[in-house]
This record gives sequence, C-alpha cells and structure tokens, in this order.
Amino acid sequence: MLFFKKGQPVIPPLRPDQGLDMVLEHMIPYVEERARPGAIKFFRTQSPRHFEGGDWDQGGSCQRDRPLSAQQVEKLFSVKNNGTNVEVRLVNEHLDKALKGSGFVALNITYLSEFRADAHPASAGGKKHDDCMHWCLPGITDTWNDLFVEHLNSIKHRS
Repeated sequence: MLFFKKGQPVIPPLRPDQGLDMVLEHMIPYVEERARPGAIKFFRTQSPRHFEGGDWDQGGSCQRDRPLSAQQVEKLFSVKNNGTNVEVRLVNEHLDKALKGSGFVALNITYLSEFRADAHPASAGGKKHDDCMHWCLPGITDTWNDLFVEHLNSIKHRS
C-alpha cells in the first residue's frame, strides 16, 4: 500500500496501520478547519466482515443463518485472540485514538453489527462468492440510522 504526503509517495512505504494514522492525523484537522462553525461532524465506524476460513476471494464463506453469540463474536473479532476478522477492531482502535479531543462524534456500529452474520446476501444474485459486505435483511442498517438520529437528538438537547 502506498501513501502520499504533499503529493509525493512516502518512501519507504508505511505499514497500513501507520498510513491510517498519517491519514487520520491530517484529515481530522483539515475537516475541522474547513467546517462551518457549529457543524456536527460524525465518523461512522466500519461494518464488519463475517468471512470464515479466508477472505471472499480466498475460499472464505459467510453462510450463517442466525445471529452470532457473544462467544462467537469474540472468537471471530477479538484483538486479544487475533480473531479471523480482527482488522475492523484494529482500525477502530486507531480511529478512537485519532478522534480523541476532536470535534467529531464517533458513531460506532461495528460491535452491534458483528453479531449479525446472518444478515448478508451470501451468494445471492448469481455471485460466485459470498457477499459479506452488503446487508440485505431489514434491521441492522435501520439500527445504524436509529443510532445516528439519537446522536443528533442528544446533541440538539445539549444545545
């Protein structure tokens, strides 16, 4: 992965986590400096992938037909246990650190979404692989919207 600073590639190349930190370090103040006074700035965390046994193009599958238990979620996503899909939680750790002290509100949809491995289209639509990044059942994305509205309402009531 190649990152750029002031239009030039960063050499030697950075590890992805270092590049993410660099991007966040520059993006957050950039947005804050250019946002209108009083603007509400949200940063939504990532939607998790539920692939097991490899990534989508490496033989992984996502054939769950029920929500995951808390134990299954920890097995798949735990940083401590180096779970199969730990990347999203690692990104969220970098994001939490970068947003501290900023004017951004973090809308964390990751953990609640980790439970819903059953809410994906799998290999629907003639795909040759499972699709674990798009949500097809009502509920999970509606909950994200509900959380967003609640955050907005809580900000409005504090004003």
